[in-house]
Amino acid sequence: MSYPPDPNNPYNQPPQPPQQPQPGYGYPQQGPPQGAPGYGYPQQPPQQGYGIPPQQGYGQPGGYPNAGQVQNFYASWGSRVAAVLVDGLIFGIPAAILYGIGFAVGYEAPVCSTTRYSSVCTGGGISGAGMAIAGLGWLIAVIGQFWLLYQLGKTGQTPGRKMVNIRVVRESDGQPIGFGMAFVRQLCHIVDELVCCLGFLWPLWDAKKQTLSDKIVGTVVVKSS
Repeated sequence: MSYPPDPNNPYNQPPQPPQQPQPGYGYPQQGPPQGAPGYGYPQQPPQQGYGIPPQQGYGQPGGYPNAGQVQNFYASWGSRVAAVLVDGLIFGIPAAILYGIGFAVGYEAPVCSTTRYSSVCTGGGISGAGMAIAGLGWLIAVIGQFWLLYQLGKTGQTPGRKMVNIRVVRESDGQPIGFGMAFVRQLCHIVDELVCCLGFLWPLWDAKKQTLSDKIVGTVVVKSS
């Protein structure tokens, strides 16, 4: 026959279950150390070396856009028209002024003499001085046009295009097209002028907002900022 343990006898008490030690104040418990990733787990990609910048494709920024950014990438038709008007005014106004002065100052009225049977007029037209002034205006217009083509080929921009923040570049790599291709592109505007200047209106519905001359030479007009 067994008797209950005496509570006053410390050596006859039932064994107590072991207690979990409490963590110290302010110190969180630490779990078991994590092992290295097992077989089949993806490894971290290698870090890029110091001093090597990440490569960016044409368009990030200043290159081809993502699918949802197309409409914000190519220059609008209105900005292209504004750029052409500004460029035309830069050299067109001085040339027009010189033309006007040359014909106004150099014009000479003909001298007419009438006889019983006929009327004879001599002289008249534009004097030499007037022709020289008008010729200077023509020279300014021609030089200005070639200068604009040079700037367009070298940098993709003219003063008017800089004002509206657009740029003409090669569609293949986004680089300036060079003076030669800029000149060819200018000649191809003849195609744009056919059928009531329909080619100049083509950017209004074209996906890449290109004129027909742009499609011929492989150029696009993009926003530069």
